[in-house]
Amino acid sequence: MSTNLRSLPLHMNNKQTEKLKFDKNHVWHPYTSMVNPLPSYLVESAQGVHINLASGEKLVDGMSSWWSVLHGYNHPELNKALVTQSDKFSHVMFGGLTHEPAIDLCNTLIELTPSGLNKVFLSDSGSVSVEVALKMSLQYWHSKNKPEKHKILTVKNGYHGDTFAAMAVCDPVNGMHQLFEPVLMKNLFAPAPTIAFHQEWNDTDVEELSAMFAKHHNEIAAFIIEPIVQGAGGMRMYHPNYLKACRDLCDQYNVLMIVDEIATGLGRTGKLFACEWADISPDIICLGKTLTGGYMTLAATLCTDEIANSISNGEAGCFMHGPTFMGNPLACAVANASLAILKRNQWQQQISTMERMLKDQLLPLINHVRVKDTRVLGGIGVVEATENVNMEAIQKRFVEMGVWIRPFGKLIYIMPPFITNEEQLTLLNNAIGKVLDDDTCFHRN
Repeated sequence: MSTNLRSLPLHMNNKQTEKLKFDKNHVWHPYTSMVNPLPSYLVESAQGVHINLASGEKLVDGMSSWWSVLHGYNHPELNKALVTQSDKFSHVMFGGLTHEPAIDLCNTLIELTPSGLNKVFLSDSGSVSVEVALKMSLQYWHSKNKPEKHKILTVKNGYHGDTFAAMAVCDPVNGMHQLFEPVLMKNLFAPAPTIAFHQEWNDTDVEELSAMFAKHHNEIAAFIIEPIVQGAGGMRMYHPNYLKACRDLCDQYNVLMIVDEIATGLGRTGKLFACEWADISPDIICLGKTLTGGYMTLAATLCTDEIANSISNGEAGCFMHGPTFMGNPLACAVANASLAILKRNQWQQQISTMERMLKDQLLPLINHVRVKDTRVLGGIGVVEATENVNMEAIQKRFVEMGVWIRPFGKLIYIMPPFITNEEQLTLLNNAIGKVLDDDTCFHRN
């Protein structure tokens, strides 16, 4: 396959240029085509909130590397935790063996998460943590001699990952996985919540959801939802009373409640966990992304004693799941250091400052002719355009302005590292305002 050198960044040496040529021809990036791949930018280093490209640009990261880098890049304490643990051992199997980093991490997670979540299952990605939660639900009801409770209820516009069970609870039309629909689990989808976070609440928003619980509860094992913020399904922020109603319905109809806090957990929305906005505790919670501050891939699924004990007393006598790299000591050690930094850095103040600036600088863009909606919650800022972005053009324009922002569809959003200062956040917000005036950055509908 030929490579168009004009699409590659300038100011690189021959070796770096050859690396990018190979990348374009052979390395498959997420949600991209190998026939007509989008350009990739070669990273040379990263420090604090900055991503430094081989071509010389220094970019303020507005994405936290897909929402995971809380404390910035190349953090000395996280580096030290990684090196210190690697001097002892980098990995041991978690079957029959255990270690202090995992024990300490699980202890901290039980302390931090909503009440009642006392059992921790570690895994190595957010999608797998969702798989684990769904398997827990199914095995729980099997152990209760109710195998007929084998379906999952969720809401439209949701996103829970790219593995098979996770895909089966993503939006069936707009969830990026329609191709696999014929072979996915057949689950139940209620309408997405429509009342926004700051709007006046009305009980009519849960009428159809309530009807689905009433009709199907005998076959529903669990209800899964992203609390307060629907992420990759549209960056939609809904009313806390909706989530509270979900908890009430699960209790009323004897259905397990799973909250997917992979994107929202550990402070991003202004609460340590987004389900705290509704003052509810789920039966199962999924965590990932931010656990290690963006250093290592790690996830966790926490559940109640009732779920864990019932599964363990069931026919199998154990939970039927066991990842090879479960409880990886390097990842757990870094996660412990990251959670310690989160506490010390007064994340509430960091997010409060970020939210104030996002509201001041992003919300007024609602008056732009190219903008359909703007919304802000905690450290999340979203501009919904009236047209789809031209990814290649808009990405290039952002890089030229010294920022890294990765839109999708009609959504231009940022979730910066918590340590982002006011000057850096203003640069990000101003860049979004500027691209809205650039016709080349959008596709006409």
